[in-house]
Amino acid sequence: MRTPKQERDEELLLRGDVCQTVNLDPSEVVMPEEIEDDHPEDDNSDPRWTKLLKGEVLNDEGIIELEEEKFSFIRCSPAEIYYEMDLEDPTLKVVRGTRELDLLCRRFEREILKRCQDAWKKMGRDVPPEEPEEEVKEEEEGEEPSPLEEPSPLEEGEMEDEASRRSKKKSERVQKDMKTLAEMEKRKNDRFRLHPDIWHNDPCLMNDGFACKCSKEARGAGIRHSLYVGESLIPKCEWNSNNAGKLYHYRITMSPPNNFLVKTITAIEYDNHEFLFEGFSMFSHFPIQSYPVCSVIRFNIQYTILYVEEIYPQNFTIRELELLSQFLFKDLLELFDFNLFPTDDLEKEGCPMFHFYPRFVRDLPEKGGQEVLSMCHVMQHLLKANRPVVCESDLKKWQGVDSLVWQDYVDGIKGMIVANPLKKPGAIRLDQLDRDKLLISEAEELPYPEIVHFGLHPAQLYYAGSTEYQKAYCEFRKFCLKLAKMGKPSPADKQRLVALRDKLKDVRAKSRMKRDVTAEFSSKGFFQTGIFCDISQHAMCIPVLASHLRFHRSLHYLEEDMGYTFKNRSLLQLALTHPSYREKYGTNADHARNSLTNCGIRKPEYGDKKSLYSTTKKRGILTLIHIMSRFGKEEETESKVPHNERLEFLGDAVLEYLTSIHLFFMFPNLEEGGLATFRSAIVQNQHFAVLARKIHIERYLLYAHGTDLSHDAELRHALANCFEALIAAVFLDSDIDRTDKIFSQIYWKGEDPLLLDIWTNLPKHPLQEQEPDGDRKWIDKIPLLKKFTEFEERTGYKFKHIRLLTRAFCDHSIAFNNLTLGSNQRLEFLGDSVLQLLTSDYLYRHFPEHHEGHLSLLRSSLVNNKTQATICDQLDLAKYVLINRTTVDIRTKDKADLMEALIGAICVDSYPDMDFCRTLCNVCFFPQLRHFIITQDWNDAKSKLQQCCLTLRRMDGGDPDLPVYRVIECKGPTNTRIYKVGVYFRGKCLAACSSHSIQSAEMATAAQALENCREIFPELEFQKQLLAKAHNLARLHDEKTRSMSGENAGQTEGISATFNRKLRGLSSKVRKRRSRVKALLSLEASVSAKEEKR
Repeated sequence: MRTPKQERDEELLLRGDVCQTVNLDPSEVVMPEEIEDDHPEDDNSDPRWTKLLKGEVLNDEGIIELEEEKFSFIRCSPAEIYYEMDLEDPTLKVVRGTRELDLLCRRFEREILKRCQDAWKKMGRDVPPEEPEEEVKEEEEGEEPSPLEEPSPLEEGEMEDEASRRSKKKSERVQKDMKTLAEMEKRKNDRFRLHPDIWHNDPCLMNDGFACKCSKEARGAGIRHSLYVGESLIPKCEWNSNNAGKLYHYRITMSPPNNFLVKTITAIEYDNHEFLFEGFSMFSHFPIQSYPVCSVIRFNIQYTILYVEEIYPQNFTIRELELLSQFLFKDLLELFDFNLFPTDDLEKEGCPMFHFYPRFVRDLPEKGGQEVLSMCHVMQHLLKANRPVVCESDLKKWQGVDSLVWQDYVDGIKGMIVANPLKKPGAIRLDQLDRDKLLISEAEELPYPEIVHFGLHPAQLYYAGSTEYQKAYCEFRKFCLKLAKMGKPSPADKQRLVALRDKLKDVRAKSRMKRDVTAEFSSKGFFQTGIFCDISQHAMCIPVLASHLRFHRSLHYLEEDMGYTFKNRSLLQLALTHPSYREKYGTNADHARNSLTNCGIRKPEYGDKKSLYSTTKKRGILTLIHIMSRFGKEEETESKVPHNERLEFLGDAVLEYLTSIHLFFMFPNLEEGGLATFRSAIVQNQHFAVLARKIHIERYLLYAHGTDLSHDAELRHALANCFEALIAAVFLDSDIDRTDKIFSQIYWKGEDPLLLDIWTNLPKHPLQEQEPDGDRKWIDKIPLLKKFTEFEERTGYKFKHIRLLTRAFCDHSIAFNNLTLGSNQRLEFLGDSVLQLLTSDYLYRHFPEHHEGHLSLLRSSLVNNKTQATICDQLDLAKYVLINRTTVDIRTKDKADLMEALIGAICVDSYPDMDFCRTLCNVCFFPQLRHFIITQDWNDAKSKLQQCCLTLRRMDGGDPDLPVYRVIECKGPTNTRIYKVGVYFRGKCLAACSSHSIQSAEMATAAQALENCREIFPELEFQKQLLAKAHNLARLHDEKTRSMSGENAGQTEGISATFNRKLRGLSSKVRKRRSRVKALLSLEASVSAKEEKR
């Protein structure tokens, strides 16, 4: 009986991609005809398998580019003494180790691993540290004030309490910093410390204390504790076998190759050939599906870790792989917190989830193939290299040897990882070997040459992590910004700037604050390993890949709880990523940083940090102006923002719409106020946190491992945001109908099935229930309905229930009647949520560089009374309104409500389809965004004035001066009262304006102040210059658009006519989704053609 793994390997073999053999010369291997072809470019085999034979590299667009080199076959180096084929089932190609291999492994354990274990026992490193004390967050005493009560001014005693609380928090921060420094000083004075400036790793500890400070309850779950859902004990592999047919083999590659292709490559000489290290192979106990690409940011470069399935190699055993993993990851790199065992295997009785094989290869140019060094030869190389850096018996020889001979010896081991298990750290990169003290020594006991290592201080110790430096730099930067906005700095300001700059230089000049460190220590007790830093560089990426694969494997259980399988798994990962999360190391961050510094590449190549993190910065006025000056993309564009805040923005609108539509149909007699009350009870963070716990989102949430989210309040807020992002991910991955079903199942999970049935099986609208087949038959009998057919002809959308359209124009001043069965207030409630959803969806898809706050500003510029009233006038909706008032003019708010009611009526008539509502927004609302961005209408006058005042804040660190609005005068009767409001800044009145409301008067006053006092606020001129480029680009774009479409100055076509063209032809005969979309697209194409022709 053949296994699926065997069938897949045979398929690979039959395709002619790879051929492996054991203990055979390449000339004896019978290759398929297509492999012997002299013209491999003419090979018409499946390109998916061709990729396995070439080096994969990702270009800037994330597309795999294949190198020119192609290997016609891959084989292992001959090793018939150490391996033999299992003849029980030759088709599986199972290889077992011989007695010689057993002796080799025992020797490796005895000479290399046992030496480290004995040293750890002597130093006490095998004893786990005591559990840290739980940090309990003190709650403020007293009850929280009711949200309905306004806060009263602080009395004198309350002000003292506030001051005492601030001083208490400050003292707590000081105590925490002192505790951190004390912990670092304690570890620095460890008697086994190799050098005071070289840091080491200890289990469960970071450089400044315990790695996990969570409560005991919180430590039992979460990705941050390496606890993955669904992992169970894996039966142990056969120790003395390669377990072919049971494991899945993947070759790991890195892209780009920066900092991985080093000068000192680890090479192994075997059979007069040199085998070079190219990376690792991975053996998994489960098949790896099409998971999202694993990427990690390191050295300010975004790397992609690729895993490519290949034919199963043969000359190795699981025992060898585990021995090497113990030596590399634990003994040398000291990644004590890196654990590959399943979550349920706490005692490590089973097998790790992955095994890793170091690939030492050489090309076979005469056969066009590649040879991989057998694992036994790698073990032999490590044993052969296991000798002292400088033997005691050779000291006399090295003292008198010529300098060229000495330098040749040093060049051979420069860059090698050397080990001394009796020191902390137990392994270090040898950058130079200095014998100066040996040359001048005349003592009887000669000193050993000194190892020179060029390393880095941890971030907590050098100036960038110093509180003193951070305060000085912050003060210097603020003062520079202040001087930049001043007309002419005074001599005192210039002197202070020089003083601040000198202070920064003094802090950086301190030796203890420098980042770079040069450590020199005796080479006595150090052994060579035969491993160079290239292996360390590759090995440090393995924890990242392992955690990535384990995380995505656990997400299958989340999808089961949700009842939905994502087509785009990247959306699911993004929805679960908290803004605090950074994937860099896959294990204890300080352990990884220390190991990279001690054993990694000496001079890494760094990327451009500014361009890499340009999408993560969102604070500051300058950043706000920069981002908000950018226009939307013509096509839907994927965002590079690496967390779920943007999805949270969209998910909030999706949940608000879903809740509104259900409440609207379930409670047909409930007015707008009642519906809004019910919706606010459902759409709130406290409730979403409960729903998130129903599907156990806390087990999958990715966030920084700190104390911030270890408390219930912060965690609940993060869970609520994650739930909103998850619903948005489902919406983007499917559609609104599928999202509605998923939300309903989660909402009523564990409840009475009758409740779910009531929630999902919505009744029709009362007007639809009266006439299930439509009410257009009453048009000829009721003159009022015939009036609205004119509106349908103008817009191109024909209602199935025209009474819904009539109700949308029915003002609340009209008494209840049998024609409309009520006013348009309920439709207005629904239309508002529909408009919020469609606007949020459009902004998310077309503004990929904007964060959540920026998207909210753009949405508020569209979904407001002023914009909606303007569009209402352009569509001439007031012409059809049914109102029972003596006044002719309709207020701005009434026009906005009318627009929302129309959208709500279209939504109800075409439910569950939203194509007509989306087309309405595409034509009427979204084109307004360009104008809002150019004119900065997203930023109202009061906000802009406050921003300008904040830029003039004093440097003394006190509270900033803000504009103050005061009512100067109030006159007129109650119903037509006029308010005069003045705005004051630093005691000076900047402007004063009058209006019928205090709010509108404040807004007009702020605008007048900005106009009158430009010399006081240089920020306005700066913003003007900053936006000039965007304005020019907009003008050029508009000119290009007009020239292409043949527009001229006399063109007066309005939004109403455009809306008419877009929707005309979408009648009741094309109700199905696909037909409507096709008709809409063809109509848009014909309109464009007519415009070009005109």
